[in-house]
Amino acid sequence: MENAFFVVVLVVAILAGTVLARRLGFPAPLLLIVTGVAASFLPGVPEVHLEPEVVLLGLLPPLLYATAVQTSLVDFAANKQPILLLSIGLVVFTTAGVGLVVHTLLPDVGWAAAFAIGAVVAPPDAVSATAVARRIGLPRTVVTILEGESLLNDATALVSLRTAIAAIGAGVTAWQIAGDFLLAALGGAAVGFVLFRVVAWFRPRITDPILDTAVSFVVPFAAYLAAEEIHASGVLAVVVAGLLLGHKAPLLQTAKSRITERTNWKTIAFLLENLVFLLIGLQAKWIVGDVVRSGVPVALVVGVCLATLGAVILLRLVWVFPARYLLIRPGPEPATGRRPPAANTFILGWAGMRGVVTLAAAFVIPPATPYREVLLLAAFTVVAGTLFIQGLSLPWLASRLHVRPPDPMEDALARATLLQQASKAAEERLSELEFEDPHGVVDLIKQRSEQRNFAAWERLGTADDHETPSELYARIRTDMITAERERVLQVRASGQISSDVVAEVLAMLDLEESMIDDTQPERIDPSGPVRHQTGDSCADLERYPVVAIEGVRACQHCLDEGLRWVALRQCLECGHIGCCDSSPGRHATVHFRETTHPVMQSAQSDEDWRWCYVHHTTG
Repeated sequence: MENAFFVVVLVVAILAGTVLARRLGFPAPLLLIVTGVAASFLPGVPEVHLEPEVVLLGLLPPLLYATAVQTSLVDFAANKQPILLLSIGLVVFTTAGVGLVVHTLLPDVGWAAAFAIGAVVAPPDAVSATAVARRIGLPRTVVTILEGESLLNDATALVSLRTAIAAIGAGVTAWQIAGDFLLAALGGAAVGFVLFRVVAWFRPRITDPILDTAVSFVVPFAAYLAAEEIHASGVLAVVVAGLLLGHKAPLLQTAKSRITERTNWKTIAFLLENLVFLLIGLQAKWIVGDVVRSGVPVALVVGVCLATLGAVILLRLVWVFPARYLLIRPGPEPATGRRPPAANTFILGWAGMRGVVTLAAAFVIPPATPYREVLLLAAFTVVAGTLFIQGLSLPWLASRLHVRPPDPMEDALARATLLQQASKAAEERLSELEFEDPHGVVDLIKQRSEQRNFAAWERLGTADDHETPSELYARIRTDMITAERERVLQVRASGQISSDVVAEVLAMLDLEESMIDDTQPERIDPSGPVRHQTGDSCADLERYPVVAIEGVRACQHCLDEGLRWVALRQCLECGHIGCCDSSPGRHATVHFRETTHPVMQSAQSDEDWRWCYVHHTTG
């Protein structure tokens, strides 16, 4: 009963701490660590010992899977060189560097134990780095590299740790080390791939979202246990299975299953991620107490802890610049046409926050190891130090170095373009189908498709501050759904209709309301000229470059007809100004149909993107 009550207290502390952190604008992970440290010294709070098995088997597989299944396999493959250099090369480099520093300060600890603590503190945490990176809006490529690195580096670190611990008791040869790495990598990847193929075979046969989600809960643990059983990397098995299943999800699962699985895993990841940081803080009292009781001089303890923290930070910075510019030599980015600036590389080097895997792995070091208490405190110092020093300074550094976050306007333009291209494919399929339509169903389908596309285009900006048609529709329809729900609840209270029927109707209303919310995000205010290329350019876009639009901009047809436009477009063939498709008149499209002039340009301020009517591409 006491343990159950303590778990409830932990969950309540997580929820309260997260809410408070959001209101204060402070990173929730750091606030939870501080809360844990303070709580560990309070009387009555039980002493929490973070057992390695609990973390490596209970927490790590679901956390890795939750991240992997949401990671783009395409982006991962596009950045595989920097990811592998960081997740393998940097981990080995840090292991050796920290081992050298620790052995220099504590010669009696032995080389094997020194390298063991180096392996412990080498891998940045999957949760810490990406949580901070996404919160402050780092460039998408940087976030992808951090995600990919943090998914794979635990495997390298744990294999290095296992080898170092084996060397504490008996010597190991270079061939044994190479064999361990090979077995861990190939075996883990093979287990993950086999599990993916098994799940991919039977998953399309599961149509119940609850059963499908239950399968996803089993996958990370099955992958981890199966790989560890053959002495391969369970971490790598979980990552491979998660990446492949996430990539193939649109083909293997129903829409309801994907929605249900995504919601459940977001909830699980939220609780586990924040639980991790709270547990890190709760270790503080007994770790410090063991060091005090060990009798090791305070100056030596402080020196080892600070030297280890400094080595972890500096070694990463020393590695990333030569690796990025001598080995990778990155070319121009597709979105900007420019090479990544040095500031991006520095931010990548500075975002090396450690987490719970480091602390859990430290407890694997054998109890008989000399200075074990100091090594545990050094691991705790690295976790807390990197989270606070780098985690708190990362937003400030990104701002001072002018690191460019993803542009929401460019994202909005890409989203609208992709939806338009998808609609074009749907129209082509519609023309191939054979059916009779005496009830006008096709017109209704086209209307709903257009409404979705118009909402996407309207996010790019409007001619004034008035509601767009999609915003007006969303406001009115949401009020109507509220009235419908109130009436259904009145009927439910009367008890005249089956509760199953009432629940089904309420679910239908909830689904429609959620669809309205999904298509009505906050309108974006442009911060600069919006230039975007989808990657599918065409000859027409090449023939019509961007032009400067001067003078008064207005849709004359709208003025003549007494209509209000939403946004304006200019034909690059003749200069005609017309309103967009979201406007009642749709005069820009009317102009294209009358003249077949292929390319128009946005006539809105701070927008100079172009649209090809023929090929449905933007530039």
